[in-house]
Amino acid sequence: MFQKIIVIGSPGAGKSTFSRRLRDETGLPLYHLDLIWHKRDKTNIAAEEFDKKLNDILAEDKWIIDGNYQRTLEIRLKHCDTVFLLDYPLEVCLDGVSSRIGKKREDMPWVETEFDDEFREWITDFPLKKLPAIYEMIEKHGDKQVYIFKSRQEADEYLEKLKWTDFSLRKT
Repeated sequence: MFQKIIVIGSPGAGKSTFSRRLRDETGLPLYHLDLIWHKRDKTNIAAEEFDKKLNDILAEDKWIIDGNYQRTLEIRLKHCDTVFLLDYPLEVCLDGVSSRIGKKREDMPWVETEFDDEFREWITDFPLKKLPAIYEMIEKHGDKQVYIFKSRQEADEYLEKLKWTDFSLRKT
């Protein structure tokens, strides 16, 4: 069974929610890349510091890493054994971001107060500008177990089946 997992997909797809549910079912430690990259004051840490923290996580025996951060996707793909790609329709992702405005989240160091135009554009461009490269990188690492979900229902059904799986690593 899997022990080193990455969860990727467009902002708003529900990567963090899926990752938390996966953590709860497997007992694997969960790391949100947004919490590493972003500071409370809405600035970011240096790329070198981010890379060091990521490498420390990758050196561990078990983990779930939630987040795209395409600059570091290649190294995460090299280290993982399992990939979950949430490849949902654009409207689902836009609705996902809209629904979290004003809500405290475990995976962000602040509460988002607006859905700004730049972020909306980044999400709108994701299927054409980012997703093809993600698929290409996944294919390049063909030795991984890959799950691609095209809807929240598919992801929910998968997680529901996990509830009936006997994880020897559960509660570790």
